[in-house]
Amino acid sequence: MRKLLLLGAGYGNMRILLRLLNKELPSDIEITLVDRTPFHSLKTEFYALAAGTAPDSDIRVAIPNHEQLKVVEGEIKEIKPEEKEVVLVDGKTLTYDELVIGLGSVDNFHGVPGAEEHTLSIQTIGKSRTTYQTLLGLSGGATVGIVGAGLSGIELASELRESRPDLKIKLFDRSPRILRDFPERLSNFVKGWFDQNEVEVVANSNITKVGESVLYNHEETIDVDAVVWTAGIKPSQVIDEMAVQKDRSGRVILNQYHQVPTYPNVYVVGDIAALSHAPSAQLAEVQAEQIVQVLRLIWKDQPLMAEMPELKLKGFMGSLGKKQGFAYLADRTVTGRIARLMKSGLLWMYKWHNG
Repeated sequence: MRKLLLLGAGYGNMRILLRLLNKELPSDIEITLVDRTPFHSLKTEFYALAAGTAPDSDIRVAIPNHEQLKVVEGEIKEIKPEEKEVVLVDGKTLTYDELVIGLGSVDNFHGVPGAEEHTLSIQTIGKSRTTYQTLLGLSGGATVGIVGAGLSGIELASELRESRPDLKIKLFDRSPRILRDFPERLSNFVKGWFDQNEVEVVANSNITKVGESVLYNHEETIDVDAVVWTAGIKPSQVIDEMAVQKDRSGRVILNQYHQVPTYPNVYVVGDIAALSHAPSAQLAEVQAEQIVQVLRLIWKDQPLMAEMPELKLKGFMGSLGKKQGFAYLADRTVTGRIARLMKSGLLWMYKWHNG
């Protein structure tokens, strides 16, 4: 049996499974998926779990059943591409012929003192549960700081406002305006929602230190009862320790076939891949589609295409609570109720397609 090993049950590897586990899968291919949980977590919805507006069950999707698929619950300790081996924390060793690394990312604290020790996270389902329990336990009038006004920070702040109208929420943005790389209309809509719903957006912020109950923004000290960190991501230590070429952000540099150049039987998908687009679930899925094309050609001993198609994205969608949203699709801005319905519909379709 030829062994395909998938590390991580994220959006990329779930798309790979969706495309491979059908009648076209060669009978001599054995697929093993490794993840710390026995299900696929909808990472794009962790903000709702942390805010308490969505139950745990709503952001889990079952991993498909197939006679040629084996699921291993475990944590990755080391990847050894020279030996074609992956070592788990429990000491178990898995071998492979082809490997797809889709381990996702961890919070990037950018060297800010106290950030790792004194902030909450929504990077994993487990950490999101902890964040929910902490925020749920805050008394009325407590202050929550959210550091980072990207999509995750925006959605968390808006959802938390709806679930806990009694809290004071401060959203810290390094930029002069929300979503500054996108049309001003989009930025103004999101900022207007925050103004109407009494979420304070602190623009041009620079968090230099985090204490147990205090944030340091430039020279100012701000008392807080809880802080959630949504200010960037980076690859995990397992990827840091891999002896492969990486970019300045620590992401793995790949060839056009999404392979590690020095180990062409090793593919990287998702957040830890050095690509021209910012990491996203959509990007991981588009990348996964191409990896499946490459794998099928290799398994048939056919030559690879001379040039891979460009990775094209459709845009992005975001929510502002349960009734409002925003989207940027095909260079067009959509805001309000329609955008929120579009995002809800997309989530429903994703769950339906993944069983």
